[in-house]
Amino acid sequence: MDPKRAERLCRALATKLRSLHSGPIDLVVSPAMGGVVVGYEMGRQLGVPAIFFERVDGKLALRRGFTIEKGMRCVMVEDIVTTGLSSRECIAGIAEEGGVAVAAACLIDRSGGKADIGVPLASLAQLDIATYPADALPPELARIPAVKPGSRGLK
Repeated sequence: MDPKRAERLCRALATKLRSLHSGPIDLVVSPAMGGVVVGYEMGRQLGVPAIFFERVDGKLALRRGFTIEKGMRCVMVEDIVTTGLSSRECIAGIAEEGGVAVAAACLIDRSGGKADIGVPLASLAQLDIATYPADALPPELARIPAVKPGSRGLK
């Protein structure tokens, strides 16, 4: 909603990413939907194109004419990493398309640095927020109805 704020945040994130990975980057790749805006702005900050994977029949896929050329050095960019599942799926998609994920970046790492996504991860902030399986919620959380399912839906 606020392009100027996105620019400032992604400029800072690009600086952190460059300190983590000093090598060349050819492409920014994000999972839709949360990663689309931050991925686009990171591409702008890094001076490279940005594309995104979309969930099709439960699996991330490239659409809209997006391609990853063999050997392209890619950075996976998300808004928030919690468990790292979407990040790992996106990184696997990069490899399936012939690219090489060299690093990753996110605005917020909700795993407190514990999520292992397979490549170095730069973030602007790390928060250690507990996550629970649906059948093991603490009673005080179980009483709160889930309102926004996200891209995976509620089960």
